[in-house]
Amino acid sequence: MSYFRPLAASALILGFSGTAALADLTADQVWQDWKTYLEEFGYQVTSDESRSGDTLTIRDLAMEMALPEAEGAVSMRMQQVEFVENGDGTVSVVLPETLPIAVAATDDEAQQVTMTLEMTHEALEMVVSGTAEAMEYSYDADALTMALTDLQAGEETPEIRAAQIRLEDLNGTSQTALGETTRAVQQNMSAGPVTYDLDFTDPGEGGTLVFSGSLARATFAGAGTIPETFDSNDIAAALRDGFRFDSRMDYETGSTVYRFEDAGDVVEGANSSDSGTLTTAIGPDGLSYGGASEGVTMAISSSDMPFPVNLGMAQMAFDIAMPVIESETMQNYALGIEFAEFTMPDQLWSLFDPGAQLPRDPATLLIDLTGKGRLFFDLLDPEQVAEMEGNEAAPGEVESLTLHALTLELAGAKLTGEGDFTFDATDTTSFGGAPAPEGALDLRLVGGNGLLDKLISMGLVPQDQATGVRMMMGLFAQPGPGEDELVSKIEVTEDGQVLANGQRIK
Repeated sequence: MSYFRPLAASALILGFSGTAALADLTADQVWQDWKTYLEEFGYQVTSDESRSGDTLTIRDLAMEMALPEAEGAVSMRMQQVEFVENGDGTVSVVLPETLPIAVAATDDEAQQVTMTLEMTHEALEMVVSGTAEAMEYSYDADALTMALTDLQAGEETPEIRAAQIRLEDLNGTSQTALGETTRAVQQNMSAGPVTYDLDFTDPGEGGTLVFSGSLARATFAGAGTIPETFDSNDIAAALRDGFRFDSRMDYETGSTVYRFEDAGDVVEGANSSDSGTLTTAIGPDGLSYGGASEGVTMAISSSDMPFPVNLGMAQMAFDIAMPVIESETMQNYALGIEFAEFTMPDQLWSLFDPGAQLPRDPATLLIDLTGKGRLFFDLLDPEQVAEMEGNEAAPGEVESLTLHALTLELAGAKLTGEGDFTFDATDTTSFGGAPAPEGALDLRLVGGNGLLDKLISMGLVPQDQATGVRMMMGLFAQPGPGEDELVSKIEVTEDGQVLANGQRIK
């Protein structure tokens, strides 16, 4: 639902702030900066303010923002926040031990949605220091919990029995610095253990999901630049004005368990990993998202499965990068996938290899490619996306692609490769409408014939099909220096020829 985006943006107020021009901070300056920050994100802010000595109390804080494309509005309400001057140039932010946050919005189908979030804390202390132009928040708490206590979405309202996240031993800092036209922000946080729970029933299908997990320790670091003209309903414009945010989360010892039940069918599972990383970045040069987990184990059972399945990997990783706004210049894109040392149980192997003819060594898949290209439209603009979907024009163009590494290691065979290509967008006739490529791809296969022989003896590959495969291998590959080794160099020349090991095939 589109209202979650401004909700997430407004939640950052707990970590960021800064304006004005005096050496020591006052409660009014900190509060004024909260309002300024929210207004920069497009919220209309109202509240009841009262002053008593060194304490500024804000009651009935309301924030409202119109959603794009006339989809309604999102509004939030918080009961009370206090700003207390400490007499040393710092200000403490005091929140009630239990703080309800009411949210009302309209979903994509113009249906009213209301929810209540409840934030509770144990011994939370938050102190703001610095100057009005550059504030720093320092905070720590024995524990902080955010729970969804009520949700109403008409006939689509799920029955929610639990939906919360809890952070223990929480501490961190957030800094902000005001420039002439931008606000720079930086945040560092650590907590652990971190636990989360979700338990609900779908009102339409009747399916029930129970999901819970924990991280022994988690750290987060984020930094960004927010233009004063930032409009959360027009991210493309904000990116052109310099909006950027980069973040990284690291964790230790993560685990999850889940159970899904629907019409008598049950799926249960448990996942764990020794450590992991999650990175995100968005800016004028594009969007990137990546993650990696070490020591991964997965266990799954189902009423439709004959036995439980236990899988494992030494490492599981992914990396995606792409442009998101229209550009006259080329931007970077990337795709990376790694499943390292994948293992599965003998029961699963035996389904297709009961005689254990295939080597059951761990398998590995690695793809690492990068390139340059550009978009002809703003990917984050719904109107432009709809327009592109409705016509046959190309959404963008690719200038180059580099395959840094390809590895597929399975059942005793190993395929590796690398290559580099450029593309001519002015020539879309030589290759059936696609931009004409130029470059080369080098491949190496070890153990391929041996694996094919085993598959034939197992009856998985018919002899006539195997003959066709060997003929194709002979056409595109030649013997390498090692035993059962094939190498191949596929080239595409500037004049459109395709060569395999120097022999023209097109």
